[in-house]
Amino acid sequence: MAVFVALGAFLMTLAGGWVAQRVTDRRHLVLGFAGGLMLGVVGLDLLPEAMEAAGDPVFGVPAALLLFVGGFLVAHLVEGLLAVRQVAHGASGERVPQVGLTAAAAMVAHSLMDGIALGAAFQVSGAMGLAVALAVISHDFADGFNTYTLTSLYGNARRKALLMLFAAAVAPVVGAATTLLFTLPEVLLGGYLGFFGGALLYLAAAEILPEAHHTHPARSTLLCTIGGVGFIWLVVGIAE
Repeated sequence: MAVFVALGAFLMTLAGGWVAQRVTDRRHLVLGFAGGLMLGVVGLDLLPEAMEAAGDPVFGVPAALLLFVGGFLVAHLVEGLLAVRQVAHGASGERVPQVGLTAAAAMVAHSLMDGIALGAAFQVSGAMGLAVALAVISHDFADGFNTYTLTSLYGNARRKALLMLFAAAVAPVVGAATTLLFTLPEVLLGGYLGFFGGALLYLAAAEILPEAHHTHPARSTLLCTIGGVGFIWLVVGIAE
């Protein structure tokens, strides 16, 4: 059942990427909406789940929040190292394509974990599985949208962006299929969600939103960002 439901996530991911491709003349609005989706996913979906699942506090701080900060810092470090490497090769001032590919790979890993979470939920009960399925299928549209946007934003060819989009679409199906072989410990799932949330927040706050507001009026872009957050809030509320 979980693998069958994951096929819906596959289709929604491709749909999100298709929409991202079709609105190149409104790129600032796309980026604003993508930033809102990313902020919403982190604050309204990933962190609450991580806080519940990641285990006991470490020296007075919830483990999920420590991993969240760690994910943010790792994303910052990776981008910094790649930028330094690019400057060393005489390409100062240009966006680093590897950063976009790394970010898209993180989205693929997240989609894989979506599939694993979906399969694990069906292991608990059919009702829980259906609730998780609604959330996964709905926000995989955002995953596809963000995967294509992140890859292309950093100057990667359309072919690479489509390849990463397809990988993100297949990932939840693969993840759901693997749960036929094992049960994922809740603590590991919670820790992953916290770490990924930190990395995603860095990309939204340091890259996507500044780019969205760089050369265009802020009002329409801001409204798109708020709309992205609101969409995720709606998805989470329906899933609950």
